[in-house]
Amino acid sequence: MNRALAATTDPATHGATDDLDLAVRLLAGTPTHEGRDRALLRRWAEAADTFGAALEPGPCHARIVERDDGLEELLLARYTSRPATVEIYVDTVDRAERLIDELGWRSWYPVGSVRAAALAHESAHEHFHHKETRTALKEAIGHTALRLGRLRVLAHVAGAEEIAAHAYARTVCGLGRSPLLLTAALAAAVGAPRREN
Repeated sequence: MNRALAATTDPATHGATDDLDLAVRLLAGTPTHEGRDRALLRRWAEAADTFGAALEPGPCHARIVERDDGLEELLLARYTSRPATVEIYVDTVDRAERLIDELGWRSWYPVGSVRAAALAHESAHEHFHHKETRTALKEAIGHTALRLGRLRVLAHVAGAEEIAAHAYARTVCGLGRSPLLLTAALAAAVGAPRREN
């Protein structure tokens, strides 16, 4: 989880922030994007969000393991590819469900949606382990690393996969707001995380 998302100390103030603005904030706080033009970051965030929302829904093929030690590092779930595993951190999921009630956000995040969105989010990361999906995201974003005449090499945009995964989870789970909003509010409520999710 990007520290820039937890910038405010009051988690309730995050609800007034647009999902796309949160995505821009995530990119702006990602190393390599310091000092980049906000309009450019917004275009990238919008492209990544659109891409993730349009990803074909499918089942997560990874083994699912429940753990109870994610709250300290603010991990809801984590995907690892070898072997393909999704770890669900039930302590963080439970805290997120309570926070939704505390903030009055149930209309955006129905009961049980935190776990479902975490699984969908990690399923999207599973998609990004396929070269075709990564390449398609690069094409959607259109950031050029190198151009020699008509030859164009597209660059990876750090943070774009995370935004796309949140958009995928929002769409697949039919949420009223992006899980990025809930993650930001959770970070503010619990304390800034120590590592990227």
